[in-house]
Amino acid sequence: MKINIFGSTGIIGTKSLEVIEKNFPNFKINLLCAKSNFKLLNKQIIKYKPKYVFFADINKYKKLNLNVGNTKFLNFEELQSYLLSSKSEYSILAVSGYKSLYYLESIIKNTENLGIASKEAIVSAGHIFKKNNYFKKTNIFPLDSEHFSLFESLNNKKNKNINKIIITASGGPFYKRDFNSLKNIKFSQAIKHPKWKMGYKNSIDSATLVNKCLELIEAHYLFEIPFNKIDILIHPQAIVHSLIEYKNFITQLNSFKNDMKIPILNFLLNSKSKFINIDQNLFINDYSQLDFHKVKKNIFPIYNFFKNIDKTNPQNLIKFNIGNEYAVNLYKNNVIKYTDIYRIIRKVTSLNLYSSLNTIKDIIDYHEEIESKLHNFNF
Repeated sequence: MKINIFGSTGIIGTKSLEVIEKNFPNFKINLLCAKSNFKLLNKQIIKYKPKYVFFADINKYKKLNLNVGNTKFLNFEELQSYLLSSKSEYSILAVSGYKSLYYLESIIKNTENLGIASKEAIVSAGHIFKKNNYFKKTNIFPLDSEHFSLFESLNNKKNKNINKIIITASGGPFYKRDFNSLKNIKFSQAIKHPKWKMGYKNSIDSATLVNKCLELIEAHYLFEIPFNKIDILIHPQAIVHSLIEYKNFITQLNSFKNDMKIPILNFLLNSKSKFINIDQNLFINDYSQLDFHKVKKNIFPIYNFFKNIDKTNPQNLIKFNIGNEYAVNLYKNNVIKYTDIYRIIRKVTSLNLYSSLNTIKDIIDYHEEIESKLHNFNF
């Protein structure tokens, strides 16, 4: 059984390879795609012997070990051609940022089962998923912990019986601190997530709560839930990932330990593999303390701003996402303060730029148009 992994050197990619190695001997690592981590990719090539490899960073390409077994190295055009002319049983899309859109349509045409962890792809293009029949062309399986928990609960259930859906947020490292007191917080402090091990982008998004804003958009598109029926609660223990409140007054709590191996394992279990060897410490054994708090405006002002923007217009959601991605990179490079992330998101979301956004190309062009204007901004 063939599997392609887009973003193989990231957190999701490396965990996926670990789960496959330990539990799925019938899987063949067919294709690995990575952005710039040539050292880890070289190790993965030697260990997993993929048939194909794509490496995005042209400047570091010569640092790859190009003479390992029968592995064939593809450029971007060759990658697209290969995907469109072949079929694979499984793919995992875990490329960070909107550039995951460059792969999306080709992957959907190529694969039978798609595990998707690239929230920006859904945030930017979710409005055309149904129109383009993506849900019928491949089995889309969300790998984000919150959406995985909802997917398992909502599968084959009618959404008309649902009164409300709650997505939980750990609150990140600053959930007890007033936002205005965080001006001089260092990047190294902001990425220290108390529960999850994630890349810097997701860690910063967790600290600001932008990640939950994006996850609300994902839930809206993936499960066709109106925005007025989705909300957030702060849950520091990060054990309960979502709650579903039904119209019969019963609320269902969906929980599993905060380990991304669990969604990945469940996605791959669709292969009907009979050999499963999962560590016992992946299971919940302590419900002694479960705290839930409403989101406070003075701690997470970004969420209050998000709630009030017009979310029926996909352009606003895309601008919100782009503004955040741009601001996080400025903060990472020490150009702005932590609290400036919120200010930049507001400014970018207010840009008056129109696009039809009817195709993936339209969406990518819209991203690039906004990015070109941001270089002239005075932040």
